[in-house]
Amino acid sequence: MEKQTSLGIFSGGFANVLEEQWQVDLQLKAGDSDEGATISAHKLVLAARSKVFRKMLEHEEFKASFGMETITLSEMKHEEVKALVEFMYSDDSMPCCGVHARSLYLAAGKYEIPHLRDLCRKQLISSLNESNALDILELAQIPFENALNEAALGCIKTNITKIASTDEFKLFAASNPNLSVEIIKASFRRSSSNNGYSYCY
Repeated sequence: MEKQTSLGIFSGGFANVLEEQWQVDLQLKAGDSDEGATISAHKLVLAARSKVFRKMLEHEEFKASFGMETITLSEMKHEEVKALVEFMYSDDSMPCCGVHARSLYLAAGKYEIPHLRDLCRKQLISSLNESNALDILELAQIPFENALNEAALGCIKTNITKIASTDEFKLFAASNPNLSVEIIKASFRRSSSNNGYSYCY
């Protein structure tokens, strides 16, 4: 086995503490978790990474407690909570988001973790294609994120002929009339200029 460098040992310290479950004092539970299925963490680490978690943990019920408290993240699945916790303990040298980019993007906004939101936004933009562009455009509205919005809109404009003929677009138009109008306007502008093309990443 390759010997770790002193920098590697130092950088991976938080991740090692999590893996060893050393003095964990908080449990996180997902909305879809089975009874008793929780993910252990440290209050101090979560408070350091997220202003929202810090405010939650400063609440009187946590201050007065001496036992292992549980926070339920009802909007997330178990694997998504696990990925969120692993990011909180990471040293930023490992890839993050992965298949959970969408849910982690939302979680990063809700729990005020700007760096995670930046990383997820970058991944969502790089993965844009005609099959997920509508979903990502919708995602860019909560709350409004200009870079993600423009990237998704550009991908939709490039593939409007294919996208407009899908059942997904019909459902999207029914639930997002204002965004659908924006798509139509943008498509008309593209048709009239027809000089440059934008492509999905």
